[in-house]
Amino acid sequence: MMTIRLPENMEKRLSQLAKETHRTKSYYVKQAIEEFLDEREDYLLALAAMERFEKGEEKAISFEEILKKYGVENDHH
Repeated sequence: MMTIRLPENMEKRLSQLAKETHRTKSYYVKQAIEEFLDEREDYLLALAAMERFEKGEEKAISFEEILKKYGVENDHH
């Protein structure tokens, strides 16, 4: 369980949205946090991969190599 304090204007906006859509404020807070985490995790995973590449711990793979690995034909070339 977690308790957060929101600025008054944000609380009013959230309350109004919840009221008009017949959802709870918690519903929207959970949605917002989930979206933030999904985006942030993707960014941090990409950043970590880039750091491993720059250190020489991973090598780059061409688009053509990826297509070949997964058996996808590339008709655009």
